[in-house]
Amino acid sequence: MDHFAEIDLEDCPCCGGVGSIEEEGGWCLYIQCVDCGARTAELSYQNEAERQEAARRAAMNWNLRKVISPGPGE
Repeated sequence: MDHFAEIDLEDCPCCGGVGSIEEEGGWCLYIQCVDCGARTAELSYQNEAERQEAARRAAMNWNLRKVISPGPGE
């Protein structure tokens, strides 16, 4: 069962857009704005328990507004 639906994400700190949990190749995840592309740092995991913890930590970073904002042309 995927618990990502239980994670609350605030609006993007850069543009007010919607944040989305993104995964890369089954080894890391991050939160990214679907509008401007601002994102948190990637958090790696090796199993399902670590995956859920990484999602929780990424959401906490997002909600604390700790994001990387892409510049023009990125």
